[in-house]
Amino acid sequence: MKLDKRMVEKPWGRETLPPPFGDTGGRRIGEIWFEGPPGLPLLAKYIFTSEKLSVQVHPDDAAARARGLPRGKSECWYILDAEPGAVLGLGLRREMSAQALRAAAEDGGIEALMAWVPVARGDFFFVPAGTVHAIGAGIALLEFQQASDVTYRLYDYGRPRALHLDEAVAVARPGPYGPRPAPPAPLLVEAPPFSLARVSGGPVPFEDRQRWVLPLEGRAVAGGEAAGAGECLLVAPGVPLALDAGSVALVGAE
Repeated sequence: MKLDKRMVEKPWGRETLPPPFGDTGGRRIGEIWFEGPPGLPLLAKYIFTSEKLSVQVHPDDAAARARGLPRGKSECWYILDAEPGAVLGLGLRREMSAQALRAAAEDGGIEALMAWVPVARGDFFFVPAGTVHAIGAGIALLEFQQASDVTYRLYDYGRPRALHLDEAVAVARPGPYGPRPAPPAPLLVEAPPFSLARVSGGPVPFEDRQRWVLPLEGRAVAGGEAAGAGECLLVAPGVPLALDAGSVALVGAE
């Protein structure tokens, strides 16, 4: 099944997107979501930034369920393009108390306390729930995440949007970013809560699981449907999946 694309306007988005996505109609598009049947546990989307995103955090499964939500939100980022000097904020430079984190969010000092990491095309980051983070300007990336839209903003550079300081401080791990050890290629991250691989030839993993297939180059074919760059296939367990010669794709699974 080829998933539907939905353009999402954001104040930090772009009026011009790469060719696969067409005209924005003058809107500032920040995200393109791939949507399918209700109840899917995972979500794939593109993100395009012209300005910094808010400093934010997401709850884990336990914290989300305590708030009446179906699941938390861990996510990962595959960098497609980055302007010179582009950075991501991943965790804090040092351990902080919850009270100090809140104070830094209130007075804007949190921006200087973030650990800002330079990024380039092909970089990959897994961002577990509870990580204080921000995506910088001038970045195009693919995000694969738990299907939850719960975001608690700590700081938003003076934009007129709501902050969620009580919720954010309650779920944040206010300390340095601790990435997982890299799994063996072609895997980028292993479950739980999801797995993701970068595939450019050879066997395609996760055949016994439901898969989200996002071609970066070339074409992927499954169940009589094909997808190219800028598209996403949802492939049922056991359905054969093949990539055309020379193709590269991200393949995710729960």
